[in-house]
Amino acid sequence: MANEVLFPGDTLGIIGESPNGIMLAETAKKMGFKVIAYNSNEAAPTVQEADLGIIGNFKDKAKLQDFAERCSAVTYVSDQVPAEVIGFLERFTRIPQGKDALEISQDRLLERAFLEQININIAPYATIVSLDDVYQSVSSIGYPCIIKPIQKEFGHRYQQLITKQSDIARCADFIDYGTFVLEAWIPFKKELSVVVVKDEEGELKLFPIVENYYRDRRLFESAVGGQIETNVAAEIHKLATTIAENLTYTGALEIAFFLTENGAIYVKKIVPTIHPVGYVFDKATNVSMFEQHMRALAKMPLGDVELLKPTVMVKLHTSDLEALRTQWILKTNWHYRFYRYPKIARQQEPGYLLAQGDNVDEIKEQLAATSVWQEPTETDGE
Repeated sequence: MANEVLFPGDTLGIIGESPNGIMLAETAKKMGFKVIAYNSNEAAPTVQEADLGIIGNFKDKAKLQDFAERCSAVTYVSDQVPAEVIGFLERFTRIPQGKDALEISQDRLLERAFLEQININIAPYATIVSLDDVYQSVSSIGYPCIIKPIQKEFGHRYQQLITKQSDIARCADFIDYGTFVLEAWIPFKKELSVVVVKDEEGELKLFPIVENYYRDRRLFESAVGGQIETNVAAEIHKLATTIAENLTYTGALEIAFFLTENGAIYVKKIVPTIHPVGYVFDKATNVSMFEQHMRALAKMPLGDVELLKPTVMVKLHTSDLEALRTQWILKTNWHYRFYRYPKIARQQEPGYLLAQGDNVDEIKEQLAATSVWQEPTETDGE
C-alpha cells in the first residue's frame, strides 16, 4: 500500500470541513481521478463537487471505514481533522500526509517542543495549568504576553492578552479548562508565509514567500511578488526547509513567520495541509498549490515553481458583494472564485478574488481606491 502510485481512474478521498476541498476536488478530477468526499454536511461544496459524498461525523467508525476502503488514498484538507481519525483511516487506506505532523500542529506544546528540538527560534513560553503558574511565569516572560490553550481547535476562545498584572485575573474564567501556553507577545511588522510541498522521497518545492494581512483575526489578504529583503527571504527559506525536512509528511503545508522591526524571525505556526494563503498561486505561479499537492499524493514528480506575475488575493465577505458589482464590469485584472455554498449555510466568506499587476503596491492601491474594503490590520491576535 505504501508504494502505490495514483493513476487516472483511481479514487482520492477528501476529508475535512474547509473550502479547500472543492478546489482540490476540481484539480483531482481534471487530473483524471475519481473523488469521494467525507463530510458532515451533504450540502457542502466539496460533497457537491465530488463523484460521491459520504455523510458522517468523525466518531462514526463504520462510515469512516467504508469511506477509507473505497479510496486508493485519502487526504485531509483541514488541520481541524482530529489526528486520531487519520490514524484510524490509515488502517484501511493510504494517507500520504500521515498523522504525525497533524498531531504536532494541533498541540501547541508539541509544536514548540518540535521546533526547539531542531533549533528553530520561537517566542519564550511557559506551560500553564493554574492561575498561580501565570503569575509566576509572567515575571520571567514579561509584558506583554498571551495565554492560549494547547489545543488549537479552540481557536481564539480562552485566550487572553496580558499587558499588566490586573489582566491575569481575567484568566480565572477559563484556566480550569485544561493546559495552556503562556508566551511572549511578538511585536512584528510583517507576517510572512511559505507554502512547501514535500514528496514521499523527501524532495521539497517552495512557493514564493507570501505576505499576509488580517481583519478581525481572520485572513483577509495575501500578496506575492512584493519586495522582501534578500537576507530575510534566504533565512525564511532556510527555516522552512529545515522544518519540512524534519516533519514526517507528504503534500503541501504552510509555515507562517513573524518578522520584527529589527529583523528577527519567529515561527508562528505550522499547518500541515493546503492553506488559504496558497489561493494566491492560482494565478501568481505556473503551478497551483492544489496541483502540486496532488502530484505529491499521487507520487508524480513535483513541478518547478515559477512566479508569473505579482498577485494579491483578497477574501470576499457577503457585505462586499453589492459594492463589487461595479468592479465586476470594470476590472480586467481581477479574477474571482466563489465556493458555491448553499444559501442555508449562511457563509460570510463566499469566495475570494485575485488581482494582478506589475507591482504589489500598485495592486493594493487599486484595491483601496475602490472603497469596497476597509484597510486590513497586520495582526490576527496570535
